[in-house]
Amino acid sequence: MFILIILLMQINIHSHFLKHKSKLLSCIENFDMTGILFGDGKRNKIKLFDLDSLTINIKSFKIPNLINKIAYKYFRKSKARRSYEYANKLLENGIGTPQPIAYFENYNWLGLTDSYYISEHLQADLTFRELVNDPNYPDFENILRQFTKFSFDLHQKGIEFLDHSPGNTLIKKTAENQYNFYLVDLNRMNFHETMDIDLRMKNLSRLTPKKEMIAIMSDEYSKHYSESSSLIFEKMWYATNEFQEKFARKKTLKKKLKFWKS
Repeated sequence: MFILIILLMQINIHSHFLKHKSKLLSCIENFDMTGILFGDGKRNKIKLFDLDSLTINIKSFKIPNLINKIAYKYFRKSKARRSYEYANKLLENGIGTPQPIAYFENYNWLGLTDSYYISEHLQADLTFRELVNDPNYPDFENILRQFTKFSFDLHQKGIEFLDHSPGNTLIKKTAENQYNFYLVDLNRMNFHETMDIDLRMKNLSRLTPKKEMIAIMSDEYSKHYSESSSLIFEKMWYATNEFQEKFARKKTLKKKLKFWKS
């Protein structure tokens, strides 16, 4: 029996990088055999490649299940495409993120098979996670306050970053006591005309369970927003506890499912 499987590749490359099309295509076609693995690769696999003098970051998204294969072909944009489009939208709004370069999608007759998002690889000094793990991190409070102002600016521009969690903001020191912030893992975002206080605080709820950090963040946020520090603290702390309780329940359920399977 002879079975013909036709694959279709969808390619979109930023205009500044069109001259590198053949090199980018080669990186995708040889992704499994080349490049340097970045991170553990347990869920989505990220590899680093050289592009002239630039290091690029290629994220290979986990192969979708049957339903999502079809959905990503006919009803929804792929994670790779969303990452690319959202990155460009962030930059248009003056929000930091590594330079988007391209996205690639492979399809067969059924739907999406695999997809890749390519961006500049940014060498960060730290992520928000370091602040959560180490309250004695150098210049801790100043970084936390600048990060809070960065988050406020996101909200003012109506950007709801749904994966606003400790590992998804890269932080680079640019000068004495000055820092720039860059969002990564961009495939889940909402864009609004305005964001009310409850939505804003919910958007900050995944960052830290530490009350002392919430106190600093609510104090800084209130300097830029028309609500009192005490009200902002109350709402941020409530949203944080709600998220932590939901996260704990989910973790317990996963353990039970693993036990039943074993």
